[in-house]
Amino acid sequence: MEAWDAGSFGNDTASDWVYALEECADLSFIEDTLQGILDVGGRYMNALDGAEAVAAAEVVAWLLGRPTPVDSDSQCVAEWVASHPLAPPPALVGKALAVIHRIQGRRSELAELWEKDAEWFTAMADLHARLTL
Repeated sequence: MEAWDAGSFGNDTASDWVYALEECADLSFIEDTLQGILDVGGRYMNALDGAEAVAAAEVVAWLLGRPTPVDSDSQCVAEWVASHPLAPPPALVGKALAVIHRIQGRRSELAELWEKDAEWFTAMADLHARLTL
């Protein structure tokens, strides 16, 4: 996974996921992505799946009206959210929160890759906060 930024969309895996999101008209793709991480349970979670799930959780925060500032990495997300004013149900928000907790924990390759970069953990804490406001 090539990453250029600690933000949710600052890697090529998340970018590819966003391009797939652009083909969707509802929340099913987001929910499927989040559920995929929850289905891993306590097994080791690979970084690619984790990066996609972070992107999905970030889109949930955006749909709640709590986005990060729009930049070149998130422009497509901003456009998708604007054209799909969907209200995420509480169960989906709960899944997003559970995923963010899981991704930062043990047995997460993504957390291992970022373990020496406080910026990533700060970004995850910010995302968690925006999902819980």
